Amino acid sequence: MSSPRSTKPEIVMDHLFIANRGEIAVRIIRTAQRLGIRTTLAVSDADTESLAAGMADALARVGPAPAAASYLNKEAMLEAAKNSGADAVHPGFGFLSENADFAQMVIDSGIIWVGPDPETIRLMGNKAAARAAAVEAGVPTLAGTEGALPEDADIEAIAAEIGFPLVVKASAGGGGRGIRLVETQDQLAGTIDIARAEAAAAFGDDSLYLERFVTRARHVEVQVLGDGERYIHLGDRDCSMQRRQQKMIEEAQAPEIPDDVRKVIRDSSVELARRSGYKGAGTVEFLYDPAHHTAAFIEMNTRLQVEHPVTEFVTGVDIVAEQLRIAEGRGLSISQDDVSFDGHAIEVRLNAEDPANGFMPSPGTITELRWPEGDGVRIDSGFAAGGVVAPFYDSMLAKLIVHAPDRAQAIAKMARALDEIEIEGVKTTIPLLRVLISRDEFAAMDHYSTFVENTESLWEEL
Repeated sequence: MSSPRSTKPEIVMDHLFIANRGEIAVRIIRTAQRLGIRTTLAVSDADTESLAAGMADALARVGPAPAAASYLNKEAMLEAAKNSGADAVHPGFGFLSENADFAQMVIDSGIIWVGPDPETIRLMGNKAAARAAAVEAGVPTLAGTEGALPEDADIEAIAAEIGFPLVVKASAGGGGRGIRLVETQDQLAGTIDIARAEAAAAFGDDSLYLERFVTRARHVEVQVLGDGERYIHLGDRDCSMQRRQQKMIEEAQAPEIPDDVRKVIRDSSVELARRSGYKGAGTVEFLYDPAHHTAAFIEMNTRLQVEHPVTEFVTGVDIVAEQLRIAEGRGLSISQDDVSFDGHAIEVRLNAEDPANGFMPSPGTITELRWPEGDGVRIDSGFAAGGVVAPFYDSMLAKLIVHAPDRAQAIAKMARALDEIEIEGVKTTIPLLRVLISRDEFAAMDHYSTFVENTESLWEEL
């Protein structure tokens, strides 16, 4: 990867507390080290010997292995951050990264929060409110309810006006959770009841909203940065290759998007950031309908995205460094005019799962590990040979990212890189990723967000 443009070693932040684990902790530590910032890493009892733990300057135990008792324990995390003497807390992604209450606790303790204001997190965390904010900012949206459904609403009439198929969404949901498809009117009432119960159990909020469902939709998103005064985008990404609404392959820039649609989603994403006074890195997500060449808002994620490396590859911008600058109050180091795009980047997520056995998790010790190398190849991982994949957390082992002059060459480079990986001791999703990368549908951009579930022939190729 070329040297990021935002590498000015001006950061005066001295000590960063990382409230996360695994590959994103490693990723943050690397930028902190380059900028001369000391790091303290939060660790559960299961992670004291992890790759990230070996890289950090200091460790802070936050609890036993289960995430609820450690990485999701706001009080324990804050106490560890205060005791470390850190100037700032970086939450990474997942865990507490979009928890507005934790962000407020950090700020109230006098520590810098590396992320948007708690009010912004709350706004975008409520998907119905976020949709309303998107409408006000001119972001294109799907037909649907404006805000959460009132308890006494005539849901059948509202649904009939939107049209079928539609989706019932939890207002407090996100990351692909809290969504149920309704294909016909007679499915509606039962689905609403189930969705309310699920939303209450999962998010502590049973409010719902309705939105039109796009068949064979692609998932496209825009990376934005804001410092409270200036707002820019770093282009777009396509994340359409998914399984059960969890992304598997991501790329930048998004291929086969008409120029006018690309301009609309980029400009309106920046406007949404501006209207919300956004501070930090965020991602505005869209459904793209290739049949009608239209895009519509899904949600805004108020954190660093798993797939941010593809954007870093094509722009040369270190997004974590920009997060730190913004959090410190020094603002963005770049303007929109500074942003340009070079080549094409693709990322795959390597999980410790067995795709031939229903994606059964495969915890255990990694006995052998060899990553691909070469120009335009990047590995973001939290593991080395001898590392233990614990059963308590997300199953992602690593992200493999490649960069090439164009998409066809990037696909070929990714295929070679996947073939060069050697992992022993745990099952992985590499066999399926090899199949997906080599499919004609992927090369032709003829895949969509439910392609994996709807293509039985994939399993014959494993």
